[in-house]
Amino acid sequence: MLIPETDDFSRAPEKQVFDWLEQHGIEHHTTTHAPTFTVAESANVKADMPGGHTKTLFLKDKKGNLVLVSAWAHSQLPLNKLHRLIGTQRLSFTKADLLWEVLKVTPGSVSAFTLIHDVEQEVKFVLDTKLMEYDWVNFHPLRCDMTTRISRDDLVRFIRTTGREPESIDFSTLP
Repeated sequence: MLIPETDDFSRAPEKQVFDWLEQHGIEHHTTTHAPTFTVAESANVKADMPGGHTKTLFLKDKKGNLVLVSAWAHSQLPLNKLHRLIGTQRLSFTKADLLWEVLKVTPGSVSAFTLIHDVEQEVKFVLDTKLMEYDWVNFHPLRCDMTTRISRDDLVRFIRTTGREPESIDFSTLP
C-alpha cells in the first residue's frame, strides 16, 4: 500500500478536517471512541450520540468513474441495483491503494469529509436523502476512532465548500 507513515497528515488526519470546518465557520463536535470499521461495530459506540449515523462507500464503476456515497447507517445499498439509481455503470468497491491515492484515507475511515482531498473533483458524491431528516449528522473525521457531528445545514455548506452541489438520492426506493 502507498500510505506514507512519516508525514503529519497520516498521524493526525482529523486536524485537516477540523481546520477546514473552522475556516468555513462550521460548528462541530467530536467524540473519541474505540476504532470501528463497520456499522455493526459502531452500534454500541454511537448509541448515545445524537443525530443520523452514516456509512460511506467509495466505489468505482466499470468505466473507472469514482463515486462516494454517504448514506444513513441503516440504508440498504445493493451494489447490483445502486448504479441504476445514481446513473453509473455497475459498481464495485475500490482497492485500498486507490482510496488512499484519491481521498487520503484508509479503509474504515472514509466519510463525506474526504471530499476536501478531491480537489480535482474526480469523485461523484451522492448523499442519502434520509440523512436530511436529522438535525445532526455524524461522520468519521478521516479516522475511525472518532466521530464528528455537524448540523444537516452545515453538511450542505461543507459539500458546497468543496465546489459541489449536493446530489441527494432516496435510497429507500431501491428494491
